Amino acid sequence: MTQETAEPKTARVVVADDQTVVREGIVMLLGLLPGIEVVGAAGDGEEAVALVEDLTPDVVLMDLRMPRCDGVEATRRIRSEYPGTQVVVLTTFADDESLFPALEAGARGYLTKDAGGDEIVRAVHSVLKGDAGLSPGIQRRLLERLARTERGPIAPPEPPDGLTAREMEVLLLIAEGLSNPEIARRLHVSTATVKTHINNLFTKTGLKDRAQAVRYAYAKRLVRPPAG
Repeated sequence: MTQETAEPKTARVVVADDQTVVREGIVMLLGLLPGIEVVGAAGDGEEAVALVEDLTPDVVLMDLRMPRCDGVEATRRIRSEYPGTQVVVLTTFADDESLFPALEAGARGYLTKDAGGDEIVRAVHSVLKGDAGLSPGIQRRLLERLARTERGPIAPPEPPDGLTAREMEVLLLIAEGLSNPEIARRLHVSTATVKTHINNLFTKTGLKDRAQAVRYAYAKRLVRPPAG
């Protein structure tokens, strides 16, 4: 009980952005936010990787378009060489050519630079808990991409992987992009009950976060892609 209400630990963060004014602005903003400690700032991907080696931060806030080593390659190296550090992309770009390579490289979060301070804090602490730190707009893009690539309308008559009917309901609402409180309101249950169902379905399916749950729902043909 007390653990759920306790404040999250302070996250040690490195900021990587090649534009000095933008980088300094992000550092200044983060310095005003609770639960965040900026321990370093990098001007490109090479410097970001070096800072991760030296400082072992919890999270890197990673720009994508940078000289010498771009954000995608830096993310790939960090996740491969320093798996204790998570990466949240913070970029101007939300196009498929930026989003999906970054996620495939191992980024667990993806925000655009119009994100507010509260959204950044949520994303940082979400990835530290093992969840995905995706903004609602990015989650919609992920759904749209999956809708374009996955075809076939049929949901199986039996839930896969031993899921209960309620766990299936929760999974499908996750695939719609609903948050835990929204799922709780839709199903008329508590948020704690929703979290229990999510933990159970993640355990049964081997999923680690909501982004994987969305992909799973489409791969199992539990969700019908929208027409057109």
